[in-house]
Amino acid sequence: MAVCMCQAVLPAHAGPRGELGAGPLLRWMDAAACLAAEKHAGVSCVTVSMDDVQFEEAARVGQIIAIRAKVNRAFKTSMEVGIKVAVQDVLTNAEKIVSVAYATYVAKPDGAGKVELKPVQLLSTEDHLEHSLAVERRRIRLGYVQVFQKLMQESNKEDTCEEKDALSTEHTHVQSTELVLPPHANHHGNTFGGQIMAWMQTVASISASRLCRSHPILKSVNMFKFWGSSFVGDRLVFNAIVNNTFHNSVEVGVRVEAYNCEEWIKAQPRHINSAFLIFTAVNDKGELLTFPRVKPTTQDAVRRYHGAIARRRIRLTRKCMLSAKGDMPSDAWETGNQAYLSYSNIAALTHLARKSGWDITRTLDNVKIWTHEEGAVLSFKVEMQVKVPSHVAFSLLSDFRLRQRWDRHFLTCEVLQAVSEEEKIYRVTAPPTTGHKPRDFVILVSQRQPCRPQEPYMVAVRSVTLRAVPPSPEFCRSEIICAGFQIHSNGSSSCTVCYFNQVTSGVMPYLAANLTGSSKSIEDTALECIKFLELKDSKC
Repeated sequence: MAVCMCQAVLPAHAGPRGELGAGPLLRWMDAAACLAAEKHAGVSCVTVSMDDVQFEEAARVGQIIAIRAKVNRAFKTSMEVGIKVAVQDVLTNAEKIVSVAYATYVAKPDGAGKVELKPVQLLSTEDHLEHSLAVERRRIRLGYVQVFQKLMQESNKEDTCEEKDALSTEHTHVQSTELVLPPHANHHGNTFGGQIMAWMQTVASISASRLCRSHPILKSVNMFKFWGSSFVGDRLVFNAIVNNTFHNSVEVGVRVEAYNCEEWIKAQPRHINSAFLIFTAVNDKGELLTFPRVKPTTQDAVRRYHGAIARRRIRLTRKCMLSAKGDMPSDAWETGNQAYLSYSNIAALTHLARKSGWDITRTLDNVKIWTHEEGAVLSFKVEMQVKVPSHVAFSLLSDFRLRQRWDRHFLTCEVLQAVSEEEKIYRVTAPPTTGHKPRDFVILVSQRQPCRPQEPYMVAVRSVTLRAVPPSPEFCRSEIICAGFQIHSNGSSSCTVCYFNQVTSGVMPYLAANLTGSSKSIEDTALECIKFLELKDSKC
């Protein structure tokens, strides 16, 4: 069940430009998400992290902020909460999305015990979709540090700024101390995560203002991560400093340390939080200001300088990967975007499979063909009833080197990179159509086993670009936007295999011929697939 919160934007919530400050908004977002987590868990919950937050719209005094928070998926002791923030204008009734974010919470019952969370009840198509994608977002969170370290190694090879007029970052350092009082904490005495985020935003904004000589605007946050708890009576020390500038934006790093009375006297801090906040600034005409270049003057400043470059690469990749796009050249497979390419691969297939409005166009024995139209986008689905266990079908269909044994559209298939057990990159060649050269594809194949018995096995496919494998004049390089298999178990000895494909120019001739009845290549391929799976299973 979702938790809804509405807040009127008052002058006390606004900054110098009359727009809602990010601090109050972060505090409201955390409060709504925490209430949703506690509604599901039945006990008090605390914030573990909040994923990258992007602010797309500004809210002004007199407008209404509407927040909807809902638990997407419960893991063993933690849960992901989706947060959707909209701004409503009371005069025009217009509504715009301000932000969509995801936060992680853990249950904190009384005493030292842990609560094993119950599964989320899925009531709608959207619930099922977010429930599936929560696993992929969790993979990104867990793999973030490894990706960042790889990018840091690359960034360290680059030179730092040597411009004569570049400014030292040291003069942007800001320190602020806050005392945690009862209104800042829950009934267990734990400081609200949203309150800490709000304080961090304030000190980071002051730091950024020392470069732009204006009132900076928070545009995004690079993941709030809580490393420890703080309590009523703690002294929280916030240290903010500019890490790097990027023409129209600046990254500010904030570190939070907590002290109780004894630790305060002995100067023994507890590091409880770090975050990186991205600001822009505008002039009186609303035009973006250019930030001056900065230069690091200490070894630690050099580390932060290169860290900002690495985080920017990840941030830009995330923005690109999670945005919709049409039939266009595929994304490059690089260190900074591997996690997001894998996520978008699984997410695209999950979205396609969950769409409503599929129309059946042909039925033949154990095969059904469905089509789906959405604007100019056409997709098709092939549903096959197979007398083999689902795990066997998954094992055979996820190895694309076996595909040419049953799919005549595959001439050759070689593994270019075995990235992991779940991710492989292949180069596939396909026979020519009349009057055209043979085609080739460079594809990422992402395979996932179900986390719960009722979930399907998945094999997602999309095109990627490898610098080491440029297009060849002998072949026409083709693209796959979204394709793959979902395999649903029907029992111990049978399963339903569904193949999905968002039609591109390379696939269109086959589908068109099939729909007009001049060819049965799709049905024939499906029957060959069933035959291959059942024959292979009988030999096992």
